[in-house]
Amino acid sequence: MQKRGCIKCGHTEAKTKEIATTGTGLSKMFDIQHNKFRVVYCTNCGYSEFYNSQTSTASNVIDFFFGS
Repeated sequence: MQKRGCIKCGHTEAKTKEIATTGTGLSKMFDIQHNKFRVVYCTNCGYSEFYNSQTSTASNVIDFFFGS
């Protein structure tokens, strides 16, 4: 079994943050931030991946990030 971790540096610790972004068209024009994402990032090198917040939970996202 191979050891899993960050795909860039191999570090095995990650944290998450949530962000919101605008879309296109009117939402961009009026700065309406309706797209929500969870960011999982390596605490060593900062490599980040974005996941749609409506489709995943924090633990599932971290498991996917590290390939568990």
